[in-house]
Amino acid sequence: MTFIAMNRFQVARGHEAAFEEIWKTRDRHLDSVPGFVEFRLLKGPESEEATLYSSHTVWRSKDDFLAWTKSDAFRKAHAGAGAAKPVYLGPPVFEGFEVVEGA
Repeated sequence: MTFIAMNRFQVARGHEAAFEEIWKTRDRHLDSVPGFVEFRLLKGPESEEATLYSSHTVWRSKDDFLAWTKSDAFRKAHAGAGAAKPVYLGPPVFEGFEVVEGA
């Protein structure tokens, strides 16, 4: 069953360009991971304090996603993630979904 993993980020207003640059230039280490299908970075609504972003990955299965979270590739992809703390208003919020219906 296909699995979608999402992390929502509240990015402090005025730091959107820095956040996007972090994602555009980082090595995600996903292309060689078994079960990885697709990645998207989504920009959502803005409030006075923050702009909402979501990273969105599609996996062949939940087991493939869980294996990724325990892999060396995952550790490499997330190395140094804490260095950008001033950009965020709090930690990311994870949401995982099993696809029930879809094309």
